[in-house]
Amino acid sequence: MHADTNFNGSQLEGEFVEIAAEIFGLLADATRIRIVLALHAGELPVNEIAEFVGRSPAAVSQHLAKLRWTKIVLVRKDGNRMFYRLADEHAHRLVIEAIKQAEHAVSDTPRHHA
Repeated sequence: MHADTNFNGSQLEGEFVEIAAEIFGLLADATRIRIVLALHAGELPVNEIAEFVGRSPAAVSQHLAKLRWTKIVLVRKDGNRMFYRLADEHAHRLVIEAIKQAEHAVSDTPRHHA
């Protein structure tokens, strides 16, 4: 079994379970999931993220603020432009696994099994 999946009972009772629930709640939004997917390709400014997810830059900025709060995304300022990137691969992996689970829920033969 992969080391990342080995948990003991004390970890199930710890504060990280509560934080994990908050992160799942934060990612329970299609726009934020699309933002995570967009940022997997690399650093992007708000306008390009907004184009990718089909939302206004103002709406995307609000979603990015929430993702920054949980340190899922990081920001870099260059002049008056802000560039966003994923802090690491964890959120992207979590989103991809959720999408795979969604495929299982709606299909007898998910694409990732073909």
